[in-house]
This record gives sequence, structure tokens and C-alpha cells, in this order.
Amino acid sequence: MIQLDFKKYLFHFKNEIGTSRGKMRTRTSWFIFLKENDKIGIGEVAPLPGLSIETESEVESELNRLKFLNSNFSSTLPSIIFALETALLDLQNGGKRILFHSPFTNQNVGIPINGLIWMNDFDKMKSEIDSKINIYKCIKIKIGSINFEDEIELIKYIRNKSADVEIRLDANGAFDFNSAKEILNRISKYKIHSIEQPIAKNQIENLKVLCETSPIPIALDEELIGVNDFESKLKLIDFVKPHYLVLKPSLLGGFKSCDEWIEIAEKNNVSWWITSALESNIGLNSIAEWTATLKNNSIHGLGTGELYKNNFTSPLSIKNDKLFFNPNNNWDLTELLK
Repeated sequence: MIQLDFKKYLFHFKNEIGTSRGKMRTRTSWFIFLKENDKIGIGEVAPLPGLSIETESEVESELNRLKFLNSNFSSTLPSIIFALETALLDLQNGGKRILFHSPFTNQNVGIPINGLIWMNDFDKMKSEIDSKINIYKCIKIKIGSINFEDEIELIKYIRNKSADVEIRLDANGAFDFNSAKEILNRISKYKIHSIEQPIAKNQIENLKVLCETSPIPIALDEELIGVNDFESKLKLIDFVKPHYLVLKPSLLGGFKSCDEWIEIAEKNNVSWWITSALESNIGLNSIAEWTATLKNNSIHGLGTGELYKNNFTSPLSIKNDKLFFNPNNNWDLTELLK
């Protein structure tokens, strides 16, 4: 019989980071342990306040409920679905943190990732661009947090530094519909790959218009959160007709849910990529291992595990513009398992 336990864990960022939900200095995860005989499968519950549909108190309550069940573990909360799915895969594969075998886990073949420029003041964002522009083939910059003229200057700066680097923008729903149209037109001359979520979610009529008329391809991100059943997913993509989907397994309810998004996207000629969402190395590893099985040559948004002071030592590392899993490097989960 499989038994479930869990533990709450507070992560500390090395530096304060800026997000669409304000500044973050810490972030909370819960870890699910599925135990059978001498094996333990681990999954990370990593909701993001203000973005996930579940609250931290709902997570706590649900985990306490699950703890008293006997093997029949299921939930409707996306972050817990993801954690249960990954913990079970881990357990079934021997509790060694290898959920999927692929060249990524077996042969140290890297996954291409973007270089992310966090929200900050102009000078710090420019400095971060300088540190990444010669390493990454794709630079993703979050916009909508500082003066827009300064953001234009940063985009212009990236393009002047490199004519070939792929520029992805992430607005996190920062703009209203009318200003979004003007902004998209102004920045289109800088050869932008795509922009994520230019307007806030739940404005699908306006979003449809933007997708039809924008000179820059539009990616859906926050719009996907909370859309859980297959028919609702299908209706959203069929109506809005986006150019890209950004898939975050821990916010969208795990791999099976994301597999549905992928199936729908590909039937509608919509491209997609995978992104982590500030998980620790445990959650990031699960997402990366799954991503490596998908045979998608896009540049993915992985590799945020280096942000924490107290992350867990793992086989993961970033070299140049790729995320690697070195099977010769061991996990150190002493702090988590004690």
C-alpha cells in the first residue's frame, strides 16, 4: 500500500526578483512523498500566489485530506495534480528522481533554454542583457513594469547588440486593449519572435482581435490557467487562434493536461514551448525530463533553479544556453528528507 506524506519548505531567492505580481524574496513549496516499502517518490506542489487558481490555504487543506487516504490519491488543484503525477512516476521508476529515460537523462544531452531578463530598473535590466546576450540564442524580456519608453530602449538595445538573437517578450497581461495595439505596432520593427499575454486574461474577444491583427505573433500563457477540460481547451484555441502556447505543467495540472493542450495546438497549427514556474530543482527536473521526451525543437523556458540560496543539489546544471542532467552528479535531499 502506498502512503502519502508531505512537507512545507520555504525557499529564499539569492536576489529579490521582480514579477508581474510584485517583488519576491521567498517562495513556498510543499513536497509530496509517496512511500511504498523502502522506495519514496517525490513531487513538488508549487502554486504561484496571484497566478495559480488555488491558494496556499487550499493547498494545505487538500494535502491534509490526502494524507489520510489509502492509495486512492486524486485532487482537482492543478499544483497538487502535478505533484501527485510526478511523485507516482518517480515511485514507479524506483524513487531515483528519474521519471523518464531519454538522451537528456542517459547521455547528458542538453535542452535549449532562453535567457530570461527579470523585471527591474532600467540599468539592472540592461546589465542583465549584457551578461546573457552573447550566451543565449533567445532572450526573453518581461515588459510592462517600467516606463514603456525605457522598455523600447531595452528592446532596441538587444536588437542592436545582435541581429540574430530571438527576442521573446512577456507582458503578463500588463496592457489594456487599446494601448496593446499601439505597443505591438511600435515594437514590431525590432523583429520580435512573440509576445506572451499582452492583455489580462478573460478578455477573449479582445484577445481574438489582437491575434488576428497583431504584427507580432501572440502566445497564450495566463489565459490557459484554470481551463481544465478538453472541450474548454478546444473552444479557447479554436476561438482565439493564438500563434503560440506557453505550457507550465505545475500551473496547468500536470503532464496529462499539457498533453491535451499539445494535441489541440498541433491540430490547429499552433506552436508551443514548455516553461517552468519558479519550482525548485525537484519540480524543474520533472518538467525538464518530460520536456526532453516531447521531440520539440523549440527553445524552452527552463532553468530557474539557480535563483535560490537553499535549492537542493541535483544533477541539473546550465551550460551556455542549455539545461543539462548529468547522471554522474547526485541529489542531496538530506534537508528535505530529515
